[in-house]
Amino acid sequence: MELAVRPLVEYVFRGGSLEGGFRSVSTLTEGTKAHQKVQQQYGELDRKEVYLSLEIPCGKFLFVIDGRCDGLLVDGDGRITIEEIKSTAQELEAVDSESFPVHWAQAKCYAYMYAVLHDVSELDIQLTYVQIDTEEQKRFVQTMTREQLEAFVTDVIQRYAPYAEMLHRHRVKRDASIDGLAFPFPAYRQGQRKLAGAVYTSIAEEVKLFAQAPTGIGKTMSTIFPAVKAIGTGLLQRIFYLTAKTITRTAAEEAFARLQAKGLHLHAVTITAKEKICFQEQLSCRKEDCIYADGYYDRVNGAILDMLGHETLIDRGVIEAYARKHRVCPFEFSLDAAYAADAVICDYNYIFDPRVSLKRQLTEQKRHTALLVDEAHNLVDRSREMFSSALGKSAFLALQREFKVANKSLSASAKEVNAYFIRRRKQAEEKRLIEREAPDELLLLLEDFVQQAERELAGGTGGGTSESGSLLLETYFEAVHFVKIGKLYDERYVTYVDISSQEVRVRMFCLDPSHLLRDMGKGYRSHIYFSATLAPIGFYRDMLGAEADDYTLSIPSPFSREQLEVVLLPLSTRYRDRETTVEPLAAYLRTLTEERPGNYLFFFPSYVYMNTVYEHFIAEGPQADTIIQHGEMSEAEREDFLAAFEAGRSGGTLAGFAVMGGIFSEGVDLVGNRLTGVVVVGVGLPQIGLERNIIRDYFDQTGRNGYDYAYVFPGMNKVLQAGGRLIRSEQDTGLLVLVDDRYLQPHYARLLPAEWSNHAVITL
Repeated sequence: MELAVRPLVEYVFRGGSLEGGFRSVSTLTEGTKAHQKVQQQYGELDRKEVYLSLEIPCGKFLFVIDGRCDGLLVDGDGRITIEEIKSTAQELEAVDSESFPVHWAQAKCYAYMYAVLHDVSELDIQLTYVQIDTEEQKRFVQTMTREQLEAFVTDVIQRYAPYAEMLHRHRVKRDASIDGLAFPFPAYRQGQRKLAGAVYTSIAEEVKLFAQAPTGIGKTMSTIFPAVKAIGTGLLQRIFYLTAKTITRTAAEEAFARLQAKGLHLHAVTITAKEKICFQEQLSCRKEDCIYADGYYDRVNGAILDMLGHETLIDRGVIEAYARKHRVCPFEFSLDAAYAADAVICDYNYIFDPRVSLKRQLTEQKRHTALLVDEAHNLVDRSREMFSSALGKSAFLALQREFKVANKSLSASAKEVNAYFIRRRKQAEEKRLIEREAPDELLLLLEDFVQQAERELAGGTGGGTSESGSLLLETYFEAVHFVKIGKLYDERYVTYVDISSQEVRVRMFCLDPSHLLRDMGKGYRSHIYFSATLAPIGFYRDMLGAEADDYTLSIPSPFSREQLEVVLLPLSTRYRDRETTVEPLAAYLRTLTEERPGNYLFFFPSYVYMNTVYEHFIAEGPQADTIIQHGEMSEAEREDFLAAFEAGRSGGTLAGFAVMGGIFSEGVDLVGNRLTGVVVVGVGLPQIGLERNIIRDYFDQTGRNGYDYAYVFPGMNKVLQAGGRLIRSEQDTGLLVLVDDRYLQPHYARLLPAEWSNHAVITL
């Protein structure tokens, strides 16, 4: 069994409580700088980043342990010292030789490996801590014989062995179950085998696949099944199924459950957002506030062994049950379980967002992992948001005042940041400024603020113990993210400043996230991007970071033209015309529901337009029952909205009013008679605004059609998603009405799917 030193010692030596929501998030760059600072002092005989690998037997297992030790030092007499370098935001006075047993364990493993490989009877082990603010260094040294090191490492391996035994038993059973696993349906749907084959080939050839596959083809199973088969053949060890919405996570869970019913034995873990799964009424990760945080690391290994030893499909309910049983935080527990799972179902953020990604994945693990990115069209705007960051003045003014007495250094640092915002307000001639350069002055001030905030939070006087502590913690994380995004800033960003009498906000806005998606996804064996609406495919290849040799697949609809009746109503829905066309549109919708009874969804480009049409629709007391979407609907309200669409409902016709791009226009399955017709009002263009115009101008300047990239392609994707709610199976039939005169223009018409092209044009 191959095993890296770091996860080995972290598993065995972790202990204590969760850290109150605060962990020093000093960047990898800072850690690298600390290493380089120490390694620059090395002599001619000294070596850095020395790779070591050793086979260590333990019972029936042969462990192959490997890793890189930071330094191998040789003195004039040839005596060897193994050095482990760690960076810390803590003051070094607070760090003693027993502060971090896991660091000693890591260094001792490297020392033992070197002693065996080079037949050394005794050597020194040195821990060097570097304070990231001051670059001050502190060292601790132990001398150990080879026999002492062997006893230590043997004990570590034996403590890890029960976990290894569980994983080994599971993987043997998993691989055997995959070997005999058949496709879990009597036959492939039209196009489904082609998609599954393309997924497996892409994994085998270590490339990305961009697949447009129509609704109803069974995309979820078509991607999961070949990926599972790739685990069975040794190409993969892990699958990440990434989604943007909870409803598509459920589809993935159901696919794994169906495969399990056919004999699959595989650990699949679903990660639920912390705010949704937390057991506490008020979210607080301090051990003083939460029994599930107190002593978490003392209990989590036993909880993992118990759960993985008894469960395979580990959804939210399973996580919660075992978390209560072992008294561990359910969110952190799900993350720890994910590192041991064969399949992980989670949001895009856990792979692509620099703030919340699963950072303990090692390079070797990534090489045996595939990413299945569902509804991949959503990732363009989601990634823009991940790689953008904004900060406001008011938080720093509040912190300046709150810590004026308690922490003068922190207060002074917050004051400097607040003063920067004041200067921007005084210098500004307009309420909104757009700049092509990073806000370097602000970034420099924030680096000092982050250091002062880390000292305060690490000292335990902040971290959510009071209102000021909560504000400090929140502002600290926002500032860290802002600084991190500042390091990514290049010609694909702009900075804009919003100024009002009460606030000044600075935002670094990512215009083109493609290169950052490539960087965050680097190292994974294969990426499978799939959606029913990945069109035009060239746009999504461009925006999602495709390489020249990556594959593209477009599968035609498996449904017959007879299943779908398409009608085009060329009524202008442009903003300037809405007031004059709202009554004719409402009258048409009334007539439609009266003449063709059934269940309808009417999709609009905005809440305001939807509400206006709705008021006209109900003004004359239509025959249809109506329901309407509103902002911030609870999960129960969403379920009630969808539950109203009953097949053959006794209440007669139902008209549901909803917005394009909202919760009901994607990932919703109203099969059969639950949905009779869909009306899509408008071409879905995002509202004209500053950010969209900046995106338009950027792509114009880079030789692409900026209006298409900023408005047309994202808008038409919403149209395709909304219209795709109608035909979900081979038995479905229905009416699709497209309301807008722009559908008659070639530029828009060419973006419609082939099965929508055979439409009738009607006039009022």
